[in-house]
Amino acid sequence: MKKLLKKIFKSFWFEFWGRTPLYGFVKTRCQRNDDEIELKSRLNNPLYLERFGFKVYSENDEDGIIEEIFNRIKTVSKTFVEFGVQNGLVSNGHYLLHKGWKGLWIEAKGKSVNEIRRLFKKPIDDKRLTIINSFITKDNINNIIEEKGKISGEIDLLSIDIDGNDYWVWEAIKCVSPRVVVIEYNAKFPPNFEWVMEYDLNHIWQRDDKQGASLKSLELLGSKLGYQLVATNVRGVNAFFVKQNLANDLFFKPPVAEKLYNPTRWTMQYISGHPSTEYIGK
Repeated sequence: MKKLLKKIFKSFWFEFWGRTPLYGFVKTRCQRNDDEIELKSRLNNPLYLERFGFKVYSENDEDGIIEEIFNRIKTVSKTFVEFGVQNGLVSNGHYLLHKGWKGLWIEAKGKSVNEIRRLFKKPIDDKRLTIINSFITKDNINNIIEEKGKISGEIDLLSIDIDGNDYWVWEAIKCVSPRVVVIEYNAKFPPNFEWVMEYDLNHIWQRDDKQGASLKSLELLGSKLGYQLVATNVRGVNAFFVKQNLANDLFFKPPVAEKLYNPTRWTMQYISGHPSTEYIGK
């Protein structure tokens, strides 16, 4: 009973404490003293993407940033691959399905996969969405996407959110060539600091800081793979990369973590109408 109460309290703390004022106890949380000065200057500069963010079905403002990136570089296949989607309702691919995209979701939890099959029955039946139940590693990711998901070559979007080995899995992907990559970064570390979680085959996130990689490390990996860092979202969760040969002068330069980093702003909460309970698109 004691362990259960501790787990409930921890969950309550993580979900609500500091996100909104709670009975007056918490007013403000911050990581950097220059947060708002820097953000205000970016919102006035259209080469930065923060001003374009909005939420439809994404966790934060990713829907808007993804839309603006493709407004600039255009789409080719309208195909996405996304993994770490839980039941899919809050994901980067959900709104894209509404806009006529097709894609592949990979999720490790069998219960979540069963929910997706029920909640997204229409796009699955229409062959616009494929769902695969699999725990992702750097060694199996290409087989999952290409052999099981039947996707290879150029795609428009790759979205990575597995709360752990994200860096290593992105580095390992060879079967698809995404034009845009969205990947979580560990905003605990400042923008000039390199840090990557040591690869752990069986890693499951424990809601601690052992997850992912710093933005600087992802910037350097992206550059090695042929990508330019173009943005991070205001809440300090996701980084956005575009193929270098597509980015041209469409985004802010220099494309380095020191200029594009956002700290954690977990007091922010994005709301887009009533909660989603099923896919309601065509």
